[in-house]
Amino acid sequence: MREPMPGTIGPLTITGAGEVTRQATARFTVRTPGPGFMDITSAAAEVVARSGIADGLLTLFCRHTSASLTIQENADPDVRADLMTALDGLAPRDAGYVHSLEGPDDMPAHIRTMLTGVSLAIPIVGGRMALGTWQGIYLVEHRDRPHAREIVGHVMGR
Repeated sequence: MREPMPGTIGPLTITGAGEVTRQATARFTVRTPGPGFMDITSAAAEVVARSGIADGLLTLFCRHTSASLTIQENADPDVRADLMTALDGLAPRDAGYVHSLEGPDDMPAHIRTMLTGVSLAIPIVGGRMALGTWQGIYLVEHRDRPHAREIVGHVMGR
């Protein structure tokens, strides 16, 4: 017995043999004021635009172990506030961690990064990121003090 399809699959674009796949990389720095979500959607869009790649994949990578990347709602800031509250509950600062050399906010930051991740893969269609209507790309700072966070973007496609 065949399993039912979860939905209708739209048109599929297949790149043929002999088409050239190009790549581009860029780095950018995000200066954070402390804990919270920093919208980096426009910086990611600039990486895509400057690459000149119309169809492909953008990979973003955060080069840190105490900050992360996520795609979240960009309309209501209460969502991001509630997410920070949830992360505070999942990895509280006062949990008595063994690792504390860099301060009481460091180990919780590592846990939060492990939960949320340091990389994203975003399809590029027609020269633009294929984000949903209410989606934005965020760097999430998990440490208490300001930091300069480096993001590497890699675009591959045609």
